[in-house]
Amino acid sequence: MPRRLEVLSSCAERVTLLSGWRRALVAVVAGAVSAIAMPPFSVWPALALTLPVAVWLIDGASGATRLRSVFAAARIGWCFGFGYFLAGLWWVGSAFLVDADVFGWLMPFAVVGLPMGLALFPAAGFALARLLWSGGARRVFAFALGLGLSELARGHILTGFPWNSFGYVLADQLWLGQFASVIGVEGLTFLSLAIFAAPAVLGDLRPRLGLVGLAAATLAGLAVFGAARLTLAGETEFDPRVTVRALQPEIPQDLKTQEAARDTIMDSYLALSDEARSPEARGFADATLTVWPESAFPFLLSRAPDALDRIGRSLAPGATLATGSVRGERRPDGEGADFWNALHLVGDDGSILATYDKIHLVPFGEYLPLQSWLEAIGLEQLTRLQGGFASGERANLIALPQGPRFRTLICYEAIFPEEILGGDRPDFLLNVTNDAWFGRTPGPYQHAAQARVRTVEQGLPMVRSANGGVSSVVDAYGRVVASLPLGQRGTVDARLPRPIAATLYSRTGGWLFLLLPVVFLVVVCIKRSRV
Repeated sequence: MPRRLEVLSSCAERVTLLSGWRRALVAVVAGAVSAIAMPPFSVWPALALTLPVAVWLIDGASGATRLRSVFAAARIGWCFGFGYFLAGLWWVGSAFLVDADVFGWLMPFAVVGLPMGLALFPAAGFALARLLWSGGARRVFAFALGLGLSELARGHILTGFPWNSFGYVLADQLWLGQFASVIGVEGLTFLSLAIFAAPAVLGDLRPRLGLVGLAAATLAGLAVFGAARLTLAGETEFDPRVTVRALQPEIPQDLKTQEAARDTIMDSYLALSDEARSPEARGFADATLTVWPESAFPFLLSRAPDALDRIGRSLAPGATLATGSVRGERRPDGEGADFWNALHLVGDDGSILATYDKIHLVPFGEYLPLQSWLEAIGLEQLTRLQGGFASGERANLIALPQGPRFRTLICYEAIFPEEILGGDRPDFLLNVTNDAWFGRTPGPYQHAAQARVRTVEQGLPMVRSANGGVSSVVDAYGRVVASLPLGQRGTVDARLPRPIAATLYSRTGGWLFLLLPVVFLVVVCIKRSRV
């Protein structure tokens, strides 16, 4: 055995034989290091170091009975997941400091409690993998199958939270991520887990070099597919009818909720929207579509005729403004009102032409589970809206006067691939968000990267306006046409990229990726039957 493989074999043996707190600590550290594979660091080869450690830890998940070994694997999976989510999602705690007098005491619970809860999914994934475990190279497929299915469950159970799913490790790389147009980020998750866990076999007493070669060939194949797809695509094509200006106003989050600041905020939006950036981007005079971010105002725009009038008088003839805003209506019985996190399209006459109400709400941010019970004991969501936001009823397309139609994605609706599948196909995606809650942390970078993957999956361009960043215009292949970095006040000016033909992922309803877990299961079962 070559010297390097002897070193790997020794490492594998040591990790496998770990016990007690040392075993748990190694799992936590491996999970935490895995987080640097995600934006803004994007050190994606890190998974080739950490996932083999996870495989070796499952190798050592022993017990007097098979059930005990499964529980031992679950404990290690929970530790791995806790480290991964703690290192990757710590920035969530920043939101609790915006109104620190009210919510600051909850920050430690959020920073630690969210990873503790999410870690239950990799715990289940490791347990399933151990249940299917067998010696040799095929245990890598058992690992990818178990953790991949748990990641799929994480994206759907309890409204879902697929943030930093392992598929984004590949999807974030422009060439490697083009295969999302076939199998989506869900399929790339299964591939990522199998590819980067494959080096675990190099630590075996009889290394299976064939599996490592297969993993390398798959990675190379993804790169070749992506390079070919982008080469055949040529340069980005644009719709000459629509010129976009997306604002990144950098309004402090604590100011956005103050009614007294309404004029200051409106003046800031209008001034930035009309600011000349170049001879081709002179502001309202050149933009046919201006976009303002999520929840732009500390008031209800639909109930503010003075604000609508100012917007209408600012827009050029035929131009429109798409802006986030809270929308409210009195209930039919007259008992109180319902509120929605909405997007309005405003015309050049100051009228609201169309509205979209957010469907996929953020738990604890926009509503509380068991809302009335928790409010009764004094708890409230971060938006501090009594009763929480109501959920929208349908994902309606909104048409611009120039013809193109867009599908609205408010905030983290953009991380759910299934939100866009089905129904009439739009011409582009419009994502408005307010990531100022999280300051200059990894969160906004992760959000922007995950939203960009929707363009590759669907073959649709995206216009993105984020209060604190990252704002951008992205073409239908995931190529960034124009953008602003996090924390920089300004505008993103660009022509609207054209959509391309519906991708295979879009045409098949996003289900093609299920072939991968089926293949993995067949490989594992064939091996087990031989054993």
